[in-house]
Amino acid sequence: MSLNAYQNAATRAEDPRSTEYRLFAQVTRSLINASQADVLDMKTRSEALDWNRRVWSAFAIDCAESDNKLPEGLRAAIISLSIFVSKHSSAVMREGADIDILIEINKTIMQGLQPQTQAAPEPVAG
Repeated sequence: MSLNAYQNAATRAEDPRSTEYRLFAQVTRSLINASQADVLDMKTRSEALDWNRRVWSAFAIDCAESDNKLPEGLRAAIISLSIFVSKHSSAVMREGADIDILIEINKTIMQGLQPQTQAAPEPVAG
């Protein structure tokens, strides 16, 4: 089986939360690389920021749809975060604002997307 076929099969079997987690992991890794790149490496920084902005924009657009199943408050929070990410990304490029804020936001979202492990049952005293 080719690598592409395996990746396609894995993607189809993946639940949406896992797919979103994987996407955030990839874009966050790109932001981390950009934060560690040479200050003059504008291409790495701008590409990472643009990718992150596009991801957040896609989530905001999805949350604005009337048939979105997320609770209204969560949808509003995601849209607000998307607006912040867009504005802060511009500030990073224009004014040298801290890119680490965007990395931390993504990491926080990733924590929320991680599968919740069920706690082991308490042993019965006896």
